[in-house]
Amino acid sequence: MFKYILIFFTNFILAQNDNFNLMNSEKYWRNKLTDDEYKILREKGTEYPFSGKYNIHFKDGTYKCKGCDEDLFESKSKFKSDCGWPSFDNSIEGKITKLKDFSFGMIRTEIICANCKSHLGHIFDDGPTKSGLRYCVNSLSLKFKDK
Repeated sequence: MFKYILIFFTNFILAQNDNFNLMNSEKYWRNKLTDDEYKILREKGTEYPFSGKYNIHFKDGTYKCKGCDEDLFESKSKFKSDCGWPSFDNSIEGKITKLKDFSFGMIRTEIICANCKSHLGHIFDDGPTKSGLRYCVNSLSLKFKDK
């Protein structure tokens, strides 16, 4: 029950923010997404490590939000992290919103699509590249467009 109250409260706060362009109903999302995608994008779930199709995917192109088709990451920012999820060292400017996440007794930074507020994953400051960042993203929250 607490989980659903937290999701409602988070969505209420985000709905007050004019930066989010797509404010669709939960019925819309249930019809658009598979059950697994809904759990990730709308209920802030996490897919099993090493299970996502983009974990070891390194083609040239753009990773887009599964919820709204917004461009989020360029393939040049993806790197092999061995953490079990697709990892990027940078996002396309203005496409990701960061929120404090206090779930599971941890303090993390959640990343969501700035356009439709779908949950993508989390960002950490342990990346091996020059940025020092690791955007740890669920494959189910992404789709890929070849160049």
